[in-house]
Formats: sequence, structure tokens, C-alpha cells
Amino acid sequence: MKYLATTWLCSMVVISSLVRAEDRPNILWITSEDNSISWVSCYGSKNAKTPNIDQLAAEGFRYKHCFDNAAVCAPTRSTWITGHYAISIGTQPMRSRYAIPHDRIPYYPDQLKKADYFVGNGGKTDFNIGGRDDKDTWKGGGPWEKRQPNQPFFTIKNIGDSHESRAFPKNTPTVNDPAKMTLHAYHPDLLEVRQTYARYADAVANMDRKVGDVITSLKKDGLYEDTIIIYCSDHGGVIARSKRFLYSSGTHCPLIVRIPEKWKNWWPAEKPGMTVDRIVSFVDMPKTWLSLAGAEIPDGYQGRVFLGPGTESAPDYHLSFRERADEACDMVRGMRDERFAYIRNYMPWAPNGQQLRYMYTMRATRAWHKHHQEGKTNAVTGRFFRTRVSEEFYDTAEDFDNVHNLIDDPESQEKVSELRAALRRRQLELFDSGLLPEAMRVRRAEENNLTIYDMVRVPELYPLERYLDLSDLALSRDPKNLDAFVEAMADADEGVRYWGICGLFLLKENARPAHGAIEKALKDEAGEVCMMATWTMDRMGYTEIADATLETLRNHKRSDNRLYECLLRWMDRKVFVPDEQTSRSPRKPVAGLITKWKIIGPFDDKTSNNLEAFAPAFKKDASWMSITKGFEPSRIDVQASIGEHDDCSAFVRTTVTSPVKQTVTLVLQCDDLARTVLNGRLVEGNQVDLDKGENELILKVIDHKKGWRFSCALTKQGKPVKGLSFEAR
Repeated sequence: MKYLATTWLCSMVVISSLVRAEDRPNILWITSEDNSISWVSCYGSKNAKTPNIDQLAAEGFRYKHCFDNAAVCAPTRSTWITGHYAISIGTQPMRSRYAIPHDRIPYYPDQLKKADYFVGNGGKTDFNIGGRDDKDTWKGGGPWEKRQPNQPFFTIKNIGDSHESRAFPKNTPTVNDPAKMTLHAYHPDLLEVRQTYARYADAVANMDRKVGDVITSLKKDGLYEDTIIIYCSDHGGVIARSKRFLYSSGTHCPLIVRIPEKWKNWWPAEKPGMTVDRIVSFVDMPKTWLSLAGAEIPDGYQGRVFLGPGTESAPDYHLSFRERADEACDMVRGMRDERFAYIRNYMPWAPNGQQLRYMYTMRATRAWHKHHQEGKTNAVTGRFFRTRVSEEFYDTAEDFDNVHNLIDDPESQEKVSELRAALRRRQLELFDSGLLPEAMRVRRAEENNLTIYDMVRVPELYPLERYLDLSDLALSRDPKNLDAFVEAMADADEGVRYWGICGLFLLKENARPAHGAIEKALKDEAGEVCMMATWTMDRMGYTEIADATLETLRNHKRSDNRLYECLLRWMDRKVFVPDEQTSRSPRKPVAGLITKWKIIGPFDDKTSNNLEAFAPAFKKDASWMSITKGFEPSRIDVQASIGEHDDCSAFVRTTVTSPVKQTVTLVLQCDDLARTVLNGRLVEGNQVDLDKGENELILKVIDHKKGWRFSCALTKQGKPVKGLSFEAR
């Protein structure tokens, strides 16, 4: 009897747990890369058409005020995975991978797994955090088809087709007409700019198609009415002055949520198809996903739950930040509400359009730069290449492009003061780690055997209020603060000295009375202080002294090489000349490049380690088509034949006829990855055996967001094999 009671009790526990699992929603998070609301038609895009996203909005809820915190991918994904603002944990510089205390900051998928969710990430990681492999938190997961019966899933589908690289130059015509593109007010009306807009509109269409494909697969699996679907981009973009910058086109992102009828009590508005007015910051998302799943939310998570039964009050403001992006050093903070945006430039001497080679790969950026160098830009279109003011303020409802700076408008002063004060409060609450230059904060953390996260929370090591006060004085550019800057130059804290010399630099000629303190700073222990002192002396006319100091800074022990390279360009000691090879070095022609191929694709599968991975290429009903375009001297562009796709594979096939049986060298190169099958056998190494007569050569070309170009040749001793012929069949 006791056994029966125990069995009955266990059965009830199992049944109860299954019921709870079935009552919990699946969560599908679809992310696209680099597109602001300006490129989504249900948000009023004038250039792009996104019917699948629009349909999701018709069945769901469209958020009108969703904003990214970082305006670029790696710091954004750092914020997403940890539920912490990147500036609060020290991971805001692009691709820095500084460590955090992982024992105190769990990733949100860790919490989902503890709540028995099956997790999967079908796309990008790029978390920008050291001390833990990005894939670690996703271990044990995968596609939702692999979950246990009745187990709820959380899956990310990242779509890279709208990434910035998709607007790079190609030797193929665009589907969209460049003449019909509507340009942002800050872009000059140039042919190259219009062509880039049109190419990106094509890319957005491909992205939207893949959004539709993901939703279709959910429906085919009978999961549509059991799954909450979220769609958003990872930040704004994508033509220069959007991605990486805190203006509306860089941070204002689409957010659409579809909630099935069974959870209608979670609807954020009365009925599907409606819009939602509350502010959503990207930092809110991980906390919200955990709340929807009924998972435990770590105490340190810094966002607010914006959806579901645990919904918290909406924030009054949204915080954004910009620091080093690739080689371009900068430091900017922004605070906004639904309508007004305040931006604070902590390095106003750095033009927005400074060297950033990846950004200048885009034809539009190069043409814009040339247009400016020729003196053809006006006050609005040329501002991107000039030094900046300390503060900016915009009415984004009337001026989405943020070209009319109202910082000095008398009627705006109350709102400016409100947002300025809100920014300072939030910086203190979050322990904003950016008030020291990047290398300086890293040195201070390492010298005290701490992470940046911990270092900035020790007031003796990081007196944030003092840094904020002194930076405020510096950015005011007021000569009455001269004595305060001179006093700061004698401080034991190199961070205080840094802001002191920045204040003197911004005073320009009014800093001459502090000449002695500035000259002494040329030998400062902190390279960052020396750099700004050098530039200040140079502007005062002491060119020889400045040049001599620049030479000593090349090997300074406590400095920042990236900041030093920026300084040389800011001081016109180096001149940045963007050209066609800004990002990619020229490739030599490939001897014997095979150009006769047929192609089929794209396919989602990206495996290549066995013959099964080549199965679609052997299907009798496979729809092969000839490659007739996309040829370069060194390689073949796959996108020219199958269009712009991302994170997938394609097969190419040719028939090689050899006059004799022989061993030859296979020369195979690919922007990302390629694998070969010859006569039905998987090729290992680069030596292949050709039979006399016909040989079938098949390549699987795989794109993991690095590129879609490949080259293939058969050689002997570095020269094309004589007597071979090729035919695309």
C-alpha cells in the first residue's frame, strides 16, 4: 500500500511538472543585424519593404520606443548576455573581451536552463567578454527539434543578411532603383550614396525573407500558437553616421512581439496590431525573457521587465554609450526620453568621421569623404568630418536625423538640464567605467589584481564623482576654470591629471597662462596625459617640441597604442586616405582559376565533415544553375548567382576531363570555409587523384558571416595542369 501511494505521488509530481512545462511559452527571438527602424516598412521606411516583419507586427505588438544601448554589435551583445550595461562591467570597447566576475554575473541562458528550458542559439555570440567561452552558456542545447517532449524552448535565430557588409561594393546590379532612394539629411546626394542605399535595401529584403522562413518553419512544426515571437535588430545602421553612433539612426531599433491567444493576459496593448509607447532599452531584454519563462532573475540585472506577468514600471529615460569602435577611439554618452535626446561628447576633438577602415569599405562613405575633401559639403553634410561640440540636443520627433542641434535653444534649457542631470545620476548608479581612457582603466584594474567591474566599485581606486566634476569643467570650455585644471595637473591620480590636461586643451589660446604645467606634462608617467599635453603644445606653436615628444611616446610604457595612432591622425601627422582597398588588401590573380561551375543553394546546413553533408548535391531533382557572373581574377562571388544570404551553404559543381590518370594539387581558397568531394569521395588534404576521362568535382561553400567568395584551381608545381578541360553540367 505504501508502494502504491508513493507511486501515485510520484506520478502526480511528473504530471504536474509536465502541465507546468506545457503552460510555459516557447520563446523565439529573431534578431537581424544593423538595421534601424528606418529600414522596416511598418515603421515607415521610405526605402525598404519588409512584408514578413510587417505581418508579424499585424499579428503582434509594435514598440515605438525601443533603443539599443551601444549602437554596435559586441558591446550590445555583452549587455544582452549579462543583463548589465556594458559600461557597468567594463566591456564597452569594441572587441576588447575584458574579464568579468563570472561567479557573480550569470548569463541569462544559464538561468533558463536551470528553469528546464531548452536553449538554442542559431547565430551569433560575439559577447565581448573574457574568462568564458561564448559557446559555453549554450552547451546542451541546439535546434528546438532536439528538446525533450513537452520541454519549452528558448531559441535565438540571428539573421546576418542586413549586416553592414551587405552594403559593401559588388559588381552586380541592385534590385532597388538608386534614383528612388530617400536619403538622410546628413548624407550628400551622390550617386555612390544612392547606390549604397539601394544595395542595402536589397539586403534588408533578403533579411525579411529569412524572417518569414523562420516563422514558416515554426508553423510547420505546429509550434506557432505555443511560442512567443520577438523580433528586433541588434542596433541601428547602416550607412555611415548610424551604426556606432548615438543618433536616432544608430540606436532606434524595431521591436515587435507576437503573443499567442493563450497568453492574451500578457498582451501589452488591447489587441494585436496595436503599438506600445513605453521605452524599452536593450538591457531590459534578458531580464524580461527570464520573467516570461518563470526563471530566476539574478539580483544584479540592471534592466526592467517590460512584458508579461512580472512587468515593471517603464523607465523615464534610455541610456546609450559609445567608446572605441575598432581603431577609432571615442567616448560619448547619451540620455533620452521618448522624444528628446541629449548627447555628451567626452572627446569632442575626435571627428565622427575619423578613420575606421571597416566603415570606409562602403562606397558611400568614401564618396562622402572625397566630397568633403573637395570642399563640396555644407554645414550639415560636412559636420561628420569636423570636430564636435561638447553637447548635443535634438527633438527626434521633428528631427529624426538629428541635424538641428538645439543645445543653445532658450526654450529647450529645462529639458536639457533634466536629461543632463538624469545622465549623471545613471552614470553614478552604474559605476560608469568610461571616465578613464581605456588603457588607463585596464592598467589600474590589473595593477590591483581586479576586474574592471570590481575596480570601478572601489572609490579609492575610481573616484567617479571627481572625474565627472572635472570632465564637466573641461567640456564647458570656460577660461575661468584654468586654475582648477592647473591644480588637477599636480594630482597624484593620473585620471585627474588626464581631465586636467583635456580641460587645458579645450581652452585653446586661453590655456597659455598654464604653459608651465602643460610643458611639465610632456613627461607625465601616464602616456594619455603626455599625448594631450603634446597636442596642446603643438596648437600653441611649439611644433618641434611636440614632434620630439611624439617620438618618445612610441615606446611609452604606460600608454595606449590605439589612442596614440588616433592622436597622430588628429594632429595631421598621419593622413587617412580611404580607397577601394581600405578594408581588404588586393588579391593576386589565381593561376588556372576554374570558372565553369553550376550552383545550387542556399542551404541552412553548414556541416562538411562527411559525405552526408553533401546530400543535397546528389539529389536527382536538384535545381542547378550556371554561374555566369561574379567573376574576379582571384575568385568567384557566390552572391552574384544566388543573392545575398548569410550563415548558410551552397554547392558548386564542375566536370573535369583529364587526358591521363594523374595526381594534381587542389588550390582551394574561400572567404570563410569550403570542402571538396571528387568522384564521390571526400577530399582530405590538397593532393587529389584525377581519373582518365571525366571527374566530378563538387565544393560545399559555407558562409559563417565572413564572406561568399571562393577560388578553385588544379595545378602542378604552381602552374595550371596542361590538357585539362572543364564543363559546367
